Amino acid sequence: MPIDTTHYWMPFTANRQFKARPRLMKAASGMYYTAEDDRQILDGTAGLWCVNAGHAHPRITDAISEQTHTLDFAPPFQMGHAKAFEAASALAHMAPAELNRVFFCNSGSEAVDTALKMVLAYHRLRGDGLRTKLIGRERGYHGVGFGGIAVGGIAGNRKHFGSALSSVDHLRHPLDISRNAFSHGLPLHGAELADEFEQRLVALHDPATVAALIIEPVQGSTGVIIPPKGYLEKLRAICDKYGILLIFDEVITGFGRLGTAFAADYFGVIPDLICCAKGLTNATVPMGAVIARQSIHDIFMEKSPENGIEFYHGYTYSGHPLACAAAIATMQVYRDEKLFDRAASMSAAFEQAAHSLKGLPHVKDIRNLGLVCGIELEPIPGKPTARAYEVFERCFWEKNLLIRTTGDIIALSPPLIITQEQIDTLFGTLADVLKSMK
Repeated sequence: MPIDTTHYWMPFTANRQFKARPRLMKAASGMYYTAEDDRQILDGTAGLWCVNAGHAHPRITDAISEQTHTLDFAPPFQMGHAKAFEAASALAHMAPAELNRVFFCNSGSEAVDTALKMVLAYHRLRGDGLRTKLIGRERGYHGVGFGGIAVGGIAGNRKHFGSALSSVDHLRHPLDISRNAFSHGLPLHGAELADEFEQRLVALHDPATVAALIIEPVQGSTGVIIPPKGYLEKLRAICDKYGILLIFDEVITGFGRLGTAFAADYFGVIPDLICCAKGLTNATVPMGAVIARQSIHDIFMEKSPENGIEFYHGYTYSGHPLACAAAIATMQVYRDEKLFDRAASMSAAFEQAAHSLKGLPHVKDIRNLGLVCGIELEPIPGKPTARAYEVFERCFWEKNLLIRTTGDIIALSPPLIITQEQIDTLFGTLADVLKSMK
């Protein structure tokens, strides 16, 4: 029976284009989706950067199933349940040691809005209420809440809503293809771009007014922008110098994407707050979290009236029992199956395969780190995004491969369980399609 696509208004999708020829999935397991027409589709994107342990992992799905029969819901306001505290402890032990207080929400967007509210309230409680300015970065993606699009730097996300947003500014992004094209891992050039944060933005707004800088350690949704060597270290030092909080949006980089639990571990740069989601539950149940330094948490406890609510914020589904069960099981899978180590061990092969596409038709740049890469294509004159979209369509319909595109950039981020053979298939298939492009 044909599926009626009329009523579902799809997110971040060209609805009319999609519904003319729907790409529908009906099952998933391991590295593969099953399409509605029964084709096995190799997942080159971990769903949407999120299915890090592979699809339908039995330990995770069993934990969720068991939880549905035990405790389906418990109110999170003035009440609790054991799994929420267990999940928070597991996440705190996985995070950098300095960050050990966890606030649960339901998505990366909610995590970002939560973190932004946290920093503003933190400064006010400390008696530093002038600190209201938030700094994001051009081409940054921090979800679709009003806070996230305020600090985000994607024009299309902001154009309908930007007039409602104020008290933000943006740092220039560090992508510099003219100097760093086809970099393997961290680009060599561009650390000096971090100086702009101090010399232009902090100086312009007065350091006493800047509350926080929020960045993705690796910018994912706008085409895999890798930080140059020394760049993040400079930003951390500037924040320290002026008492500005540093937020890492690790919704994409968290849970093994770079071969470590968090990008903070990979770079050895510890922020004040980490926003995470996606891989936290292997995408089985929506969940997000903000992991904060204890010193931030403690200000709320110390400066608020006794027996009063310290942080006026939360969601009906914060710490939902099913999400907590999924998160606990997911983190156990990461640990027991050593998936972060596996990602690290596969990164060299992934890098080599990615850069094997250099020299193919229309390939302008290749950027990679860990198990993520961006392949930037020369756009068709007058038709931006069309070339990458054609590659996406042909990969799905003709080659049984799922990739992701953003603009004219192909972004790949497979589940951490990918094998050498699957890496070869992924990039070999993509090479065949690129070679056939006009």
